Amino acid sequence: IGSGTMGPGMAATFARQGYETTLFDIKPEQLEKAKGAVDFVYTTLTNGGFMTAEEADAGRGRLTYTDDLATALNGADFVVETVPERRDIKQQVYQQIESLVGNDVIIASNTSGIPISDIASVAKNPSRVVGMHWSNPPHLIPVIEVIRGADTSDETADATVEMVKSIGMVPAIVDKDIAGFVENRILYAIMREALHLLDEGVASAEAIDTITKWGIGYKLAVIGPLELLDVAGLDIYNSVASYLNADLNASSDISSTVTSKVAEGKLGMKTQGGLFEYTPEKIQQLQQQRGRKLVATRKALSDN
Repeated sequence: IGSGTMGPGMAATFARQGYETTLFDIKPEQLEKAKGAVDFVYTTLTNGGFMTAEEADAGRGRLTYTDDLATALNGADFVVETVPERRDIKQQVYQQIESLVGNDVIIASNTSGIPISDIASVAKNPSRVVGMHWSNPPHLIPVIEVIRGADTSDETADATVEMVKSIGMVPAIVDKDIAGFVENRILYAIMREALHLLDEGVASAEAIDTITKWGIGYKLAVIGPLELLDVAGLDIYNSVASYLNADLNASSDISSTVTSKVAEGKLGMKTQGGLFEYTPEKIQQLQQQRGRKLVATRKALSDN
């Protein structure tokens, strides 16, 4: 439900794994864009060796597109909502979905930060509402957070975990329903410190990204931060954290660099300029390049 940034990649993932899948959006023109996005997804996966051209064609054959919600939900066994990140919109959509599906149908949300309990508060049966948070690009980033709301039943959570496994992704249970869940809380902590260093003139944007990608990111791709603590030694962390933690940015304010860029209308790739500058050609080149690198990284990480 929703075919914006995430919906097409998610739908393509379900369809390539054998599920008859319907992608819904209220805007017909958005559905047309989604078809192109699905083609891009399958081209990336085919070129990366994750599927054959025949499998891509089969995936396309399992996909249906509609701007009629009742048609989209007719006979549905599992529903994933990925509409804009506004609590009121999601709650309204959940009420509509619930009125159109059977009592045993799980309704999952791809929200990246709104507590599941808040979304489920308008549901007649909140026990079947669960978080299913994918990462962008959803067809390449394997992990999916499965978030238990206050009333999410064990059966709902367990079935969602099995669904994630069945589409070739990696489930991770989040037991406590808090804003941002786990992935975005850690990510935003990293971005807050990176922006603080940029604001303070400690290093350029290019240098900060280089250090993060080739230092922190390179390590964290193969070993998690808590495992890394054991490798380094908790005594070392205890010593360094005793003075460094107090010096890290703990402000709840938004970076002045970001607020000034937003005021100027420089929002990133979507406006061809943000913290970095872009041309349409550069954007296309970066998207293709990053897709190839993510494919290669996933292959490497899957090699046990």
